[in-house]
This record gives sequence, C-alpha cells and structure tokens, in this order.
Amino acid sequence: MRVAMVSEHASPLAALGGVDAGGQNVHVAALASELGRRGVEVVVHTRRDNPALPRRVSLGPNVVVDHIPAGPARPVPKDELLPHMDAFADELARSWADERPDLVHAHFWMSGLATLRAARPLGIPVLQTFHALGVVKRRHQGAKDTSPPDRLGVERLLARETDGVLATCTDEVFELRRLGASLDRVTVVPCGVDLGLFRPDGPAGARTRGLHRLVVVSRLVERKGIGNAITALAELPGTELVIAGGGDVGDVTSDPEARRLLALADELGVAGRVRLAGRLERADVPPLLRSADAVLCVPWYEPFGIVPLEAMACGVPVVASSVGGLIDTVLDGVTGIHVPPRRPESVAQAVRTLLADPELRARMGAAGVERARSRYSWQRVADATLAAYAPLVSRPAVAALEAAR
Repeated sequence: MRVAMVSEHASPLAALGGVDAGGQNVHVAALASELGRRGVEVVVHTRRDNPALPRRVSLGPNVVVDHIPAGPARPVPKDELLPHMDAFADELARSWADERPDLVHAHFWMSGLATLRAARPLGIPVLQTFHALGVVKRRHQGAKDTSPPDRLGVERLLARETDGVLATCTDEVFELRRLGASLDRVTVVPCGVDLGLFRPDGPAGARTRGLHRLVVVSRLVERKGIGNAITALAELPGTELVIAGGGDVGDVTSDPEARRLLALADELGVAGRVRLAGRLERADVPPLLRSADAVLCVPWYEPFGIVPLEAMACGVPVVASSVGGLIDTVLDGVTGIHVPPRRPESVAQAVRTLLADPELRARMGAAGVERARSRYSWQRVADATLAAYAPLVSRPAVAALEAAR
C-alpha cells in the first residue's frame, strides 16, 4: 500500500513554534509515522525551504519526506506560496508518474490545489484535510486576514471535487456543508496526541516559589488569544504566566507580536509575572505543561488545537475557548472549563475557580488523562484514517489497508 501525503508549507521535519509551524506539522509527522509502523509506504511531499536539504530524507520506518523544489529555497510565509503551486504540482505529477501512489492525502488548501492538478490526469484518488478553513479565518480576522483572495474559491472547489474530506472536528462539518461538500463524503477524524511523550508521570519544570503557574504553548499570532491571557493575569494576583512559542528564547523579542505582548504586560502592570520562554524542543514541552496549575488555550477561533490534548494527557486542566475543535476535545466541567473567546474576564474567573480548589484540578486532570488515552491516541487516529482510505482505493490496496489495520 502506497500513500502520498502533500503538506506544502508544513514539513514534518520542521521545528515547532514558528509562525507557520504548529499543529499541522505535528499531525502529518505523527500520522505518517504511525502508518509507516503498520507497513504502509508513505511519502510526504513538502516544499524545499533550504538549499542544503537533500531531496529525500527518511522520517522513520517506511516513511520518506520528499523536498519539492518550487519557488525560492528559503522560508516563505505560507500566504505567499500560491504563485509557486503550479511548479509544485508539476513536480508532484512527475513523481507520481514514476512511482504511482494508491491514494493522495492532501493537507491544507494549497496542497489540495496542487494535488488535484497533479493527481486527476493520473486517475489517483484524492482525500483532503483542510486543517483550517479560509471562510472561518476571514470571519474572525476580517481585514487582517492575509490569505490570498483565491483561497475561498479553491476551498469550495476542493470541498466538492476531492474524493473525500477528513474534518478534524464536528464544527468543521457544518462549515464544509456550507462550502458545498456532500456529507456522505465527509468523515470526522481528529488529530491525536503522543501518549508516550505526553503523560502525567515524569519531571515537572521548576516553578517560582509562592506563585501559581499558568502556561500557554502557542505560535505567537494575535488570533491565538495570548493577549487575552495576559489581560486576565491582571486580575489574578500571586500567579505567573509562562508563554512558550515564537523564536529562540534569546531572540524572541525580535518578533513584533512578542513585543506587543510584552508591552501589554507592562501596561497592565504584570510584566514581572509574564515570561516568554521562546520556542521549545518537543521533549521540553511535557515538563512545562506538568508544572502548570492550568493550561490556557483561549484563541479567537481554532480549527482543532493539539495543545489542549497534550495538556490533558499530562493530567493538567485546561481553560479553553468554546470554539472549533476545543468544543470536542475539552469537556466543560470535566477536563477543563470553557470560556467565550476574547473575554479575559471569563478567563480570569475560570482560573480563579481552578486555583481555589486543588481537588477539582486533580479530578479534571485525571479525567483529561482518561479522555486523551481513550479517544486521541495516534493509533486510534490511524485506524480511522485507514478506514477512510479504504473506499477510495483498489481491491489489492484495500487488502493491504485491512492488514495494516
């Protein structure tokens, strides 16, 4: 069984925490690796953003990352990549003509666009995961949305013309229906969490004596709601906020959003209780999460959101915006507390409730571990993905899929 994955801007090899490196990178890397462990041959096609990168790099058993030359061999913001998708598609078509996959799984809208152009003439079935929808981004960001104008039309095309769509949460299903997707072609397959890395036992990061600790792990972009978390901190004396994400810790303030957040903290009088930890290595994230009394995930909108799952798997309660995928993953009153987006006063109230009741925090933490383990392992996500692949491929490939499952 051969599966091609296309993830044009989100390489599974990328360091996390940058402006365009986050949940999609994790999803593609983990899903490809789990399929590879089951004997499925996976090639992940991503755009080459460094001239020193070899064309192909092994990611693990049966998984190869293919660096496609398309546009300059340097980092380019994803919202500026559309002009290079024709060259990307041409290279995909050449690759698949030489080594035909049984199915292509495209991740993000530009990947889907390039995939349709390359795969349709070859008769290869295409499955689409959007990870984020332009119509939702435009609704919440308005004039600040830097997506290419063509995005909305392309997403409508993909919703109608691909052979199937994998939505990452139930909220996305309603959006896809409005885009013209037939519900019998849409399957909900969530993102997963690495339960070997994110677990309740293990070391916890050092804390500041005498202070409660809140943690945010996020890319430093405005819509992630980190400013709302800082504003809430002003109502929470005796509490510190650690923010992981962005550039390296020694260079984090070169980021305009980091400077905005620090200026906000200074304006509110909480600068001494806010720490920008910068980008963390993956292995350093669980100790930071375990050091927290609560993890804050309060974006304006969120297609899925992996950090709440990681916090739950570490046994830490989550204060989460009631948006997108967070509605599915975080059970209000069970594994955390839902708050309306862009409401710092609600965040502060939720945190006060948790900090005042250690037993409640412990119960929610234990429930979070159980929920993460029972529903969001990558093994379970791979099972659901393979089940979605099966109707789209040939009989021999179906047999291989069944064997993998």
